[in-house]
Amino acid sequence: MSRRKLQRFKENEINRNVVQPGKDIFEKIKGNWNSLQFVNSNPIVVELACGRGEFSVGLARNYPDKNFIGVDIKGSRIWKGSTIALAEGLENVAFLRTQIQLLENFFSENEISELWITFPDPFPREGDEKRRLTSPKFLEMYKPLLKKDGIIHFKTDNTGLFDYTLDLVEQRKDCEVMLYTNDFYASPWKDLHHGIKTKYETLFSEKGEKIKYLKFKFA
Repeated sequence: MSRRKLQRFKENEINRNVVQPGKDIFEKIKGNWNSLQFVNSNPIVVELACGRGEFSVGLARNYPDKNFIGVDIKGSRIWKGSTIALAEGLENVAFLRTQIQLLENFFSENEISELWITFPDPFPREGDEKRRLTSPKFLEMYKPLLKKDGIIHFKTDNTGLFDYTLDLVEQRKDCEVMLYTNDFYASPWKDLHHGIKTKYETLFSEKGEKIKYLKFKFA
């Protein structure tokens, strides 16, 4: 392991906006994000597979009346967003280091107001469907964690994954599509995300890929 990674891991152990194994708060945070981490009653917004945290940090800058949590298993990635947030004095963003499959171990029912799924691995092979973050398996996990009328945002460059997700949501009787577009930056909603882009969104956009966006909720 490189010295850089080791240094980042050490800083994660100290940074107050990183919730990870080894910290006392890690075992107590479920159902207590507002009281233990943010010390306010503002709505909680979670970004899955947040990577370096560009999107969570960007949203936190624009919505000081909401709390944002980026979830990723890679400590060297969330270190980036954590460090930027601390440097800017953003108290409304934190990072949870865990596998997304374990999400329900860290959030209670009705604790999340919004969920962002931004540029996840598409797992294109049919046999890998259960690993997709928009598969029925994951949707069933998200459902009880979201508040009534809680919103799920989904962004991707991958047409196959987008079509799969849209078809799945449209077919489910417990889901309601609020809006969708196959070309977000040519749509009327392009300014809603304040120009915030993840590393991968920037790369895909520069290659000419159209960004797809879906907003839905459980009925």
